[in-house]
Amino acid sequence: MKWTRALSAWFAIMSLESVSGTLRRLYLVPAAGELRAHQIGMTVGCVIIFTITWFTIDWIGSCSFRTQFRVGLLWVFLTILFESGLGILFGYGPDRIIADYDLSRGGLMGLGLIFLLFAPALAASWRGHLRNRKPV
Repeated sequence: MKWTRALSAWFAIMSLESVSGTLRRLYLVPAAGELRAHQIGMTVGCVIIFTITWFTIDWIGSCSFRTQFRVGLLWVFLTILFESGLGILFGYGPDRIIADYDLSRGGLMGLGLIFLLFAPALAASWRGHLRNRKPV
């Protein structure tokens, strides 16, 4: 397994997620409201994560569930650092940053992190299933 490739895939995910988040904040929140925009953003975010993971999981070289889970853990850890750092950069306090992870307060980041954790194993499983399918 190549950790630099796992980092590159994570960077691609965060780059596209940042663009998506900016577009959501600028255009979707005013049109749909904060909660609906977060819900749509979560769905779009999961699609971004899965798509990039789908295309990079073989390139990363993660062949077992254990290494796929370790990639997911790395991505979750880096994402928490990235999101917290971004929150601090934008002047948000700890309460506001934590609220993004609190389902009772409308925060959906926790669900996104769970998806991110298992995305490498899920993508590898689906790719393997499609490779092993018998033609009809």
